[in-house]
Amino acid sequence: MSLHPVPVFTGLVETTGKLAAREARGPGARLVVDAALAGEPLALGESIAIDGACLSVVETTPRGFAVDATAETLARTTLGGLRLGRGVNLERALRASDRLGGHIVTGHVDAVGALVERRPVGEAEAVTFSLPAELSRYVAEKGSIAVSGVSLTVNAVRGSTFEVMLIPITLRVTSLGELTPGDPVNLEVDLVARYVARWIGPS
Repeated sequence: MSLHPVPVFTGLVETTGKLAAREARGPGARLVVDAALAGEPLALGESIAIDGACLSVVETTPRGFAVDATAETLARTTLGGLRLGRGVNLERALRASDRLGGHIVTGHVDAVGALVERRPVGEAEAVTFSLPAELSRYVAEKGSIAVSGVSLTVNAVRGSTFEVMLIPITLRVTSLGELTPGDPVNLEVDLVARYVARWIGPS
């Protein structure tokens, strides 16, 4: 049995940063992120979610921090192809004393989807994303999903797409406001939905 706690997140983005460098390290890469995080300084080995992918801090820099990403992480998330200078959502791992304001997010990205459409609804925006067909059974109206690390409530599911509503503060403080149609996003389905689907059995 492991004595090390498994890091979890809430999907409530603390701040955004920018991908400053991607340096090849064998089949993987070191990612350097420029960001100003409030609170205690980052510690080496600390878990942090970058656009929803849980990674460990291996270095602190004058302007932010660095993490090492494996070849699998680069291939299965947006981090392998994200252009330099692009904004990323950041969240430190949940502490036992913290409030759970979003939903439980593990930082294990299930798949990459893409922005399909966004349309204004007053000051908010209705945004549609695509997702792989095999994940559709885990996404339900009024359920939760993490999109590039942001905890969101699903408004509707239509085949291999789902719609969420982005309120003004989400557009302002996360990288989702920068997305244009076709841009990729990391998706993590609700952990509870996975357990329910397993209990029910194959669809």
